[in-house]
Amino acid sequence: MNRHLLLDERLIEAVENAELTLGTVTKHHANPLFGEDKPWERRFDNLYANIIYDEQDQLYKCWYSPFIVSQTTVGMTMQQRKERTYGKHPQEMGICYATSKDGIEWDKPELGLVDYDGSKANNIIWRGGGVHKDWGGPHGAGIFKDLRDPDPERRYKAILKDKILSVAFSADGIHWNPAIECPDANSAGDTHNNAFWAPTLGKYVGITRQWRQADDEYVRLVARTESDDFITWAKTENVLEGHDSNQQLYSMPVFNHGGIYLGLVAVHDQKQDRVWTELTWSPDTKTWHRVLPGTPLIGNDGDYGHYDWGCAYAAANPVFLDDEIRLYYGASDGFHFKWRLGFLAMATLRPDGFAGYKASSTVEPARVTISPPLDGASSLKISADIDVGGSLTVRLLDTRMQMIDESEALTASVTDAEVQWKDAGTLNKVKAARLQFVFSGATVCSLVLT
Repeated sequence: MNRHLLLDERLIEAVENAELTLGTVTKHHANPLFGEDKPWERRFDNLYANIIYDEQDQLYKCWYSPFIVSQTTVGMTMQQRKERTYGKHPQEMGICYATSKDGIEWDKPELGLVDYDGSKANNIIWRGGGVHKDWGGPHGAGIFKDLRDPDPERRYKAILKDKILSVAFSADGIHWNPAIECPDANSAGDTHNNAFWAPTLGKYVGITRQWRQADDEYVRLVARTESDDFITWAKTENVLEGHDSNQQLYSMPVFNHGGIYLGLVAVHDQKQDRVWTELTWSPDTKTWHRVLPGTPLIGNDGDYGHYDWGCAYAAANPVFLDDEIRLYYGASDGFHFKWRLGFLAMATLRPDGFAGYKASSTVEPARVTISPPLDGASSLKISADIDVGGSLTVRLLDTRMQMIDESEALTASVTDAEVQWKDAGTLNKVKAARLQFVFSGATVCSLVLT
């Protein structure tokens, strides 16, 4: 299957009466899904959640990183938040584990692995060897299940900052071998680190953080490293930063979808001290393009004290279902550097609904002309949102931009709907060079060539 997202600007040849727009997320009515309700969950902070749906176990699995030693906002009134000073204090981060059958109701099992306050009746799977003034323990762990690796002892992989950027392996995602330091990476790593297999590169890629000094302040940068074996990592290189020193890029979980790499970048506004999530994409994990910078994909809602008014940090990674994409995220109800309660929350998108081209005129039809690789394709499928009274047709164009054939009109929203040509079998019979979407009252998201 050859899936293409229209946000990939390499496909686009011409656009008339249309504009690229972000998809609309729907925040789940059950939000927040869980909060800081255990004694060792002192402060979720940014949560740094990693969520998968494990097909083998038929189970949602979540690894998250609360501060298990810290000040806590739990039990404080809003007035107390205003009156009490929040400053530097001893902190230790741990890794906790939760599961769910439906991705909505979560269980925090008593695993009996790690001592906390004299008891192992908790869901902590990893804690550090001590506490120091800023933070200790395994920081910003990115965890995923790797079905590619033939070694069952390396089925689950983690990238995190221990003393330095490090990796670790586990057979079950619960019992972990000691961290292996990666000194060659030379990364700050003090964020939600994220690693994945990049199929177009044949390598593991790690997304982490570096810092750059600008005048009298330090600026956060999204940085990248790579590895053939998940143990030896290349020197980290900076790949993305904000347009100014005020809106800094805090973390960026990355995943492969539709033939490209998508990043869910957390933007921290230094003046507002709030965080939201925006969308980026890359053809190769090295060169990144922000999609409508300044416009959140997962934004902040409500008033101060609403569960995600202050911060929204995307989890790694989205869960793709047949009828929706689930975007889990760490939410908090106050300022980033102040007293705040933290939560796990979820937003959803329509399939392939990260971004698309929307008709911008109600008078003239929109036209978007693209040049995907059509050689050998025998069918075309489309995903689009079509309003009541709207329509979408697809034209096949030759090298001279002359129309070869036109599809039957689509008049309702579709997901991977096969296009029906007026001249049946056209895609098989002719040498088409381009596709042109002609639409009104609609947003076109993606296409699939098979």
